[in-house]
Amino acid sequence: MKLLTSTILAAGVAAAALALPTASVAEYPEKPVSFVVPWPPGDLEDVLTRMIAEDFQAKYGVAAAVVNKPGGGGGPFPGAIEVANAPADGYTIGSFIVAIPVVGPNIGIPELAPNPFEPLGAFLTYPFVIVASSDAPYDDMQGLAEHAKSNDVVLGHFGGPLIPTKVTMALAKEMNFTYASDAAFDMLDCNSIASGDVDVMNTTLQLVLPCIDDVKILASIGGSRISLTPDTPTVGEIAPDLNIALWNGLFVHKDTPADVREKIIAVAQKTMASERAMKLAAETGALVYWQSAEDTNAQIEADSATLGAINAALE
Repeated sequence: MKLLTSTILAAGVAAAALALPTASVAEYPEKPVSFVVPWPPGDLEDVLTRMIAEDFQAKYGVAAAVVNKPGGGGGPFPGAIEVANAPADGYTIGSFIVAIPVVGPNIGIPELAPNPFEPLGAFLTYPFVIVASSDAPYDDMQGLAEHAKSNDVVLGHFGGPLIPTKVTMALAKEMNFTYASDAAFDMLDCNSIASGDVDVMNTTLQLVLPCIDDVKILASIGGSRISLTPDTPTVGEIAPDLNIALWNGLFVHKDTPADVREKIIAVAQKTMASERAMKLAAETGALVYWQSAEDTNAQIEADSATLGAINAALE
């Protein structure tokens, strides 16, 4: 009798459970999404990330916006820390340069060590160039190297910790010359060369396009030549051991679910193939593309090794 009663009670409980409404699991995204760009507004990574945010909003019907933060290049990376501390739910996405996953874990920032991020993919390689004035008595890096051995040459850059600056310094060392002095500037454009504040500078091609006929592009920093300066060799061609570029990608916390990642990737991949993204590439010389998470991880490993060798050479 007890067995029969227990069986009836169990059946009743099961039937009651089936009759209860099941709690629905919200499908991503259901609320606003932030893309954290650790740079001021207006540069290439900011413009392209805004395109992704616009397409994300149009695709999924939720607000999506870029949040600009300082400290993107050489640390202390407050924007990356914000993404690292946010819930791993895809509502806070980082748009980061290579330095954050490569340099960030090694400079004593607890939130970034070990690296808390995984890439969704890379989408931009900046068109960094080494530039001199049109009246400089040299036309290429070999000419600069010879000139600098008996003349003072002042270098301008955006900061010592930045990858393009380190590449520029390492190239000089490999070519057996030194700059008489160097300094960091907030802006390096046509006026910087015209004013004589610097003799040589590394900057983005975009900033010297207005005076492209009044400067000499000595080299580009990256593995591929820039479309707008196809005759200018890359640093990687001159010194293969220095083949590293400044690129940007989307990153999320490593615990972010796979289905969430896939939705973000689907939008970003489509954005990078869009007419407006291709137009930006054509106008600025930037490389715009979509590189998979797997290939971006491989890129990070290769760049970490290259940067390690560069840092050792500069010690």
